[in-house]
Amino acid sequence: MSINSALLAGVSGLVANSSALAAISDNIANVNTVAYKRNQVSFSNLVTSQAVTGRYSAGGVQGVTRQYVSQQGLIQSAASSTDLAIAGDGFFVVTDKGPGLTSADARSFTRAGAFGVDADGFLVNSSKKYLQGWPVQQGGGFAINPSDVNTLGSINVKNLGAAVQATGKIVISANVDQGQTISPAEALYLGTTATSMADYAKDPTTGTKPDFTIETNVIDSLGGSHKMTYAFLKSAGAPNEWHAEIYTIPNTDVSTAGRPGQVAKGLVKFAPDGSINLTTSTLFGAAGAAPTIPLAASGTATQPRWADPLGIAAQTLTFDISKVTQYATASTVNSVNSDGASVGNVVGVQVGADGVVSALFDNSQIRQIAKIAIATFPNGDGLKPGSGNVYQASIAAGQMVLKEAGNGGAGKISPSSLEASTVDLSSEFTGLISTQKAYSASSKIITTADTMLSELINIIR
Repeated sequence: MSINSALLAGVSGLVANSSALAAISDNIANVNTVAYKRNQVSFSNLVTSQAVTGRYSAGGVQGVTRQYVSQQGLIQSAASSTDLAIAGDGFFVVTDKGPGLTSADARSFTRAGAFGVDADGFLVNSSKKYLQGWPVQQGGGFAINPSDVNTLGSINVKNLGAAVQATGKIVISANVDQGQTISPAEALYLGTTATSMADYAKDPTTGTKPDFTIETNVIDSLGGSHKMTYAFLKSAGAPNEWHAEIYTIPNTDVSTAGRPGQVAKGLVKFAPDGSINLTTSTLFGAAGAAPTIPLAASGTATQPRWADPLGIAAQTLTFDISKVTQYATASTVNSVNSDGASVGNVVGVQVGADGVVSALFDNSQIRQIAKIAIATFPNGDGLKPGSGNVYQASIAAGQMVLKEAGNGGAGKISPSSLEASTVDLSSEFTGLISTQKAYSASSKIITTADTMLSELINIIR
């Protein structure tokens, strides 16, 4: 009977609009949830077979729920450097535990990037999901695998130990006075009982006093600091020529084949325009030799080397002395810069747009920790939603591919930012009104059909 089909159609309207109300309620409740993606119930009519000509049988309506997972939310600035947003396609990969991940542990996907550092040093978001990334390899770089989530690990930014940067390069900017008078000690410096400026540094009653010195600090492999001096003595042999030595203070810091503490000795020559002439200078060996001093490890047979009691690794010092000049003005040091850094501890975390997570140390060192992986799907809207604002892979979503941020269509990571919910309150409130009206109308269908059935029953009275 058509009245019965109308009754059922009214019931289907109530059910469909109830689902719509539930979706709207969820949207409004999550208006401030980071990276929440709005739901919407769309309506589709149901058509039944019209068995009898001239008589219509109502089919009703059904609600189809859709979650707009791929819709981009507004990127908003945040105070924390570990708050992250994805500008573009893709998801963060997260898990429910930090250390000891196995292939059996489930991986989820989320856009909720409100990450912070927990008590164990792991990056977790407000739903206690652990952020995953490719760990840095020994020697640097990342082993990127686009299809294997098992190559990812929970990112830990605290359990890193201390950071030390052994000095590798020293940049010196200075001037030696072209008008420097020749010291009487210069003759002794070259005599049969030749002395050295390194000897003078140890005991001023011996050796030869330099005309000018430049002091630098050298950091070894264990973070220890050593004083190294660059000393000059005007030569009587040529107008633009200086004797030069490099030595440590104290001289016991190194073991050398020559004078104690002396790691380099030779001539430094300047061109007529005052610039240094590295092709004819012999401080670092033969004329034109590279301005480097290799210091062997403690305990080896090579010299010069770090003193055996220090127990430190080998390192090569490169001196950039291209900015050392000889002009007719007082000898002076303009600047001395080196790349070494003593022992430092983690004081902060930074994340780049490329997804590289780095630890900041209080000795100004920056150490890469991991690279955040971005998971992409052909159909992000087909992902299966889960609690905690996460999604699970599904057949409808298609094959997952892990990508580096900003590459291959993956979105870039925006540090110190969060993605806002995609809920528009004005649209949701409008939807509330229309849903309420539609629900009332569907209930009216039921009451009307009931009245008609009652009239039919009353015929026999």
